[in-house]
Amino acid sequence: MTMNHQGRSTSAGEAGRSASHQTFTGNRALDMEEPLIFEIGHMDNCGVDLDETADFAPRLGSHMRQEIVDLPALSEPETMRHYVRLSRNNYAIDAGLYPLGSCTMKHNPRLNEKMARLPGFADIHPLQPISTVPGAFELISELADWLMELTGTNAVAMSPKAGAHGEQCGMMAIKHAIAAKGEERSIVLVPESAHGTNPATAALVGYKVVSIPARDDGTVSVDAVVEKIEAHAGQVAALMLTNPNTCGLFEPEVIEIANAIHEAGGYFYCDGANFNAIVGKAKPGDLGIDAMHINLHKTFSTPHGGGGPGSGPVVLSDRLAPYAPLPFIRKNNEELEVVETTDQLQGNEQPFGRMTAFFGQMGMYVRALSYMMSHGSDGLKQASEDAVLNANYIRVGLQDLMTLPFGEKPCMHEVLFDDSFLNDTGVSTLDFAKAMIDEGYHPMTMYFPLVVSGAMLIEPTESESRASLDLFVATMRDLVMSAKAGDTGRFEGAPYLAPRRRLDETTAARKPILKWVAPEPTKVQPETA
Repeated sequence: MTMNHQGRSTSAGEAGRSASHQTFTGNRALDMEEPLIFEIGHMDNCGVDLDETADFAPRLGSHMRQEIVDLPALSEPETMRHYVRLSRNNYAIDAGLYPLGSCTMKHNPRLNEKMARLPGFADIHPLQPISTVPGAFELISELADWLMELTGTNAVAMSPKAGAHGEQCGMMAIKHAIAAKGEERSIVLVPESAHGTNPATAALVGYKVVSIPARDDGTVSVDAVVEKIEAHAGQVAALMLTNPNTCGLFEPEVIEIANAIHEAGGYFYCDGANFNAIVGKAKPGDLGIDAMHINLHKTFSTPHGGGGPGSGPVVLSDRLAPYAPLPFIRKNNEELEVVETTDQLQGNEQPFGRMTAFFGQMGMYVRALSYMMSHGSDGLKQASEDAVLNANYIRVGLQDLMTLPFGEKPCMHEVLFDDSFLNDTGVSTLDFAKAMIDEGYHPMTMYFPLVVSGAMLIEPTESESRASLDLFVATMRDLVMSAKAGDTGRFEGAPYLAPRRRLDETTAARKPILKWVAPEPTKVQPETA
């Protein structure tokens, strides 16, 4: 006899019948089976009454559609139900702990959403006259001041739309600065533990990428950097380093590395994706960086993912400040001036061009500044401390059962395990991650960073309570013990309880089916005598 959470006794037989019970609709109470919208929609339905159009002369010529738009039509209630049901199949930070390492999926305070929806911010248009939106530019300027104060820098490019876009901005500023000095440099140094966008960005801008190996402890050695600099004397344009790095560790020789790259005439680009671990604790400018993008959608409020929106402002040192792209905001005796064209330039301003048509992501700016102002300097510092504390809480709670590739030492905002604890269990890293779905958790980041075989990167963020972390740790421990006990059946077919079973994700990514095609009608074979 077992007891459910409501205290009513439930026999094992009853539980078994409940688990296997089949329904006529395919629904399982509130877990509803939802066909594709193309399968439930009909062209003779419409949720909106549309008047017949008056006669008009089309101007599309040969581009005029020859057939009706092949879209499903639903009534308004059917449309609402369809998307509500779909939304229930999404895992979200509002549903539970999201342990993706390196992605910072944390709670977004609803105050920030309310501020972003104020008409003076939400309803403005990028093409309306600047004179009609002084408040928006004042907010952008205020946010820029906060970013420069938090990073210890003197300039910031606000317009980049996301992290990789910010990387491109910083590297283009570096390339422009090198050209302004009349130099030709062709090499960018990138550690093996870097985000994949780092070498991609360097190559996109036109540089050759030279990799720097990580030490056994997961960090970058200044000696390894100097060795590469000497091997490519006079050709090193920049170093792209993530700090804290993607192994969840702070680079202990970051100042020495910055000095080495500067002495060689190069620039230090810092990937700021993990800035949320050190906000209020350390200023990257004091560590010697020349450029660093900041993922507003990670560090300051808005969980990213699902394609956006993102925002990736780039802070710049004095060495790179003159090359910040257009547009930017200049302060003249407390008056704000929006610099959009080269004829507005003053002094040593030499922007390399524009990164985007307009000014960036206004909604992200509002959310980020709301987050900063509601926390204050002490609150931002505490958020970083809590992010690091939570990651170490998980590390300590699991290190006796799971394996740490760099030993049992403190981590930063995320903790990195490898899959060697699964050796000889018959359970793969993928199996383990899929079994987490049955327990109600999104899997952690898997197989990244590449410097660790079978990597499992977990980032709880600062917004999880101790009770939430305790349940996660207990769940992970149960899964590990089950794997070590030989219960491969729990893993090899997981997830068992999700709306859909395990998918062929590789084929789905490489050969996506982007257009729905109605299946051929089933032919009924005549019965034979």
